[in-house]
Amino acid sequence: MKPRRRSPPHPSPLPAGEREASAQRRSTVLRTGLAREGEPYARKPRIAIRPATADDMEFILSLVPRFASFALPKGRRKRDVLAAIHKDVEHALRERPAGSHFFVSEDFRGDRTGFLQLQVQRDFFSGARVCHVSDLAIAKDHDGQGIGRALLAHAESWASTRHCKLLTLSVFPGNARARALYERAGFRTELLRMAKPLKG
Repeated sequence: MKPRRRSPPHPSPLPAGEREASAQRRSTVLRTGLAREGEPYARKPRIAIRPATADDMEFILSLVPRFASFALPKGRRKRDVLAAIHKDVEHALRERPAGSHFFVSEDFRGDRTGFLQLQVQRDFFSGARVCHVSDLAIAKDHDGQGIGRALLAHAESWASTRHCKLLTLSVFPGNARARALYERAGFRTELLRMAKPLKG
């Protein structure tokens, strides 16, 4: 699932001296799933979300192909889209620019299942502090387990504790599965970007 938008030329950095809140230093843990009727209570599977480390780079980059696993707009070539996203994500992971934050989700075994990149920015129209979901991807083997929903919930909680007024994201029109997830999570279309291919 991919909300995709290239980083703006001049993202607004976090205020000097801001530190991670102690509550956010701990992993966010969400529990989902229920035992079937008539069966003994079963331990619910766990989704843990933690800040990404340097050891997560290979895993995060391995999910880049998921960002174009649907019909792209006319004129967009899959290899170009994936190359640009790979370069952008890798740069953000290596350089860790101010205002950019990565998180990784894990299952109850500690296996990595997805990742999230958040960027703290300023709204173009109001100047308000906002949090942009720059990247969100789930490992294919873990689709349908509520991980995308958990990552969005983490993004909302994280942004709220940093006094952001909006949580935003971008998504390709053909990414129907991601769009449905975002709409269920309360996102609504605010601005449409239109493009017309030119000759020459």
